[in-house]
Amino acid sequence: MSILAINKSNKAVSISFTESKMMLFMEDGREIAFPLEWFPKLKNASSEQLNKWRFIGDGEGIHWPDLDEDLSVEKLLE
Repeated sequence: MSILAINKSNKAVSISFTESKMMLFMEDGREIAFPLEWFPKLKNASSEQLNKWRFIGDGEGIHWPDLDEDLSVEKLLE
């Protein structure tokens, strides 16, 4: 019997948005959706503001300069 080891990463490689969700694309291939309701600053932001983000710490965090918002990828995955 073999055992499959899954290597999970806490680093994000991309982000996209729908009207109600933020999609986080992880280095290990996972795609995780979060409701924008959880993040009032993001929920009330324009599309232009949402799409003006950058990674912090090589994908360990996300920063929106126009919104003064920072999210930790690790905390999102808890």
